Amino acid sequence: MSKYETVIGLEVHVELATESKIFCSCPTAFGAGPNTHVCPVCLGFPGTLPVLNKRAVEYALRAALALNCHISSFAKFDRKNYFYPDLPKAYQISQYDLPLATGGYLEIQTAGVTRRIGITRVHLEEDAGKLVHAPSGEYSLADYNRTGVPLIEIVSEPDIRSPEEARAYLEKLKSILQYTGVSDVKMEEGSLRCDANISIMPAGSTRFGARAEIKNLNSFKAVQRGLEYEVKRQAQLLDAGGKVVQETRRWDEDKGETYTMRSKEEAHDYRYFPDPDLVPVMVDETWVAAIRQSLPELPDARRHRYIYELGLPPYDAGVITASRAMADFFEAVLAEYPDAKTVSNWVMGEITRYLNASNMEITQSGLSPAALAELLKLQADGTISGTIAKTVFEEMLATGHRAADIVKEKGLVQISHEPVIASLVDQAIAANPATVSDYRSGKEKALGFLVGQVMKLSGGKANPELVNRLLREKLQ
Repeated sequence: MSKYETVIGLEVHVELATESKIFCSCPTAFGAGPNTHVCPVCLGFPGTLPVLNKRAVEYALRAALALNCHISSFAKFDRKNYFYPDLPKAYQISQYDLPLATGGYLEIQTAGVTRRIGITRVHLEEDAGKLVHAPSGEYSLADYNRTGVPLIEIVSEPDIRSPEEARAYLEKLKSILQYTGVSDVKMEEGSLRCDANISIMPAGSTRFGARAEIKNLNSFKAVQRGLEYEVKRQAQLLDAGGKVVQETRRWDEDKGETYTMRSKEEAHDYRYFPDPDLVPVMVDETWVAAIRQSLPELPDARRHRYIYELGLPPYDAGVITASRAMADFFEAVLAEYPDAKTVSNWVMGEITRYLNASNMEITQSGLSPAALAELLKLQADGTISGTIAKTVFEEMLATGHRAADIVKEKGLVQISHEPVIASLVDQAIAANPATVSDYRSGKEKALGFLVGQVMKLSGGKANPELVNRLLREKLQ
């Protein structure tokens, strides 16, 4: 047992999927040329006034309700004052003491244990710009396209007790936000960004230690690795008689370590005060009820349904429902081929392997639910074997052709004619006398080898059930 207990809280910034910015009409599309999506409002020119984007508020409410938060009937915007080149107004419009939502939670599972992680608050704010540093280090350029893009900040309670739990929390949070449609949650594009606060304290203590905030955690893997490093660093420091100081540190992915950026700011350092240019946000029960009614079936509810109505194993149900796109694909296939376990096996097996190898989402694969359903029907009615089905699947992905057309063009129809298979079985038995002897002496695994030899002789087209039956009969 470790002599220290880890305490982690996460601050997650999520770009909302609105078409325009939070206080102006500039577009939010990713990837435009530098400083092409800007205007006097988001650049903070004198005399300009912000106008709140209602859709941003609705998206924030959707996320907060999906995270079991209490919605405030009265919220306001504040100015968070600090100077940095990516902040043209020298303040950020955020929410301080009266945020949009408080007191939520989400549940995570690690090592088979379910834990509830509290969510302190969900509030709206605007994003800052982005600095592009010259390779020489001689200068930096400011791109303000991102300035004013609407964000929600989701602040967890310090309830997370390990780097593994932190990763599970982030993955669950991403899934919920994806289901609600409030963000595309692409970490590689900055739509989902995470800062982690971590401290350690003696096991059994109730007094938290000094915490470090880690920035530049741009993947789930980086979050886990960065926190693991920080746990070791702080423990080694305390064991050596040192003291952990409260500071902001940056994660270096290449070196696999954190390093000091600056001392940690406190709220008073930002001189928060109410923004005089924005009226408070008044949220009534009717508005909340309408948004709650519009929420889709969320991951936990969908997983429960897959287990108890469709009979899927909990692991399969968890993997499929982690991504809304994958769960939607699964259900669309199921509508045309109503065998949940077979569809699940394909999603968990061949499809997931292909997506991982190609580093893409199911929506990018070009594979339609109807196309997979057609392939499964060909296998079910005996037209092709399971082995051939995998070959056809690869060809479908490579060419975009229908399964039936591929089977016809390449002559892949399964051989189910008994005399033909009997001849192949005879050849396999004659060519492998030692294996035949092993089987007859009680080594059941030898049969699998012989089945494989028959399938090889048939080019993978022999009906496996027929091969097994004939082999057993001839070896009696």
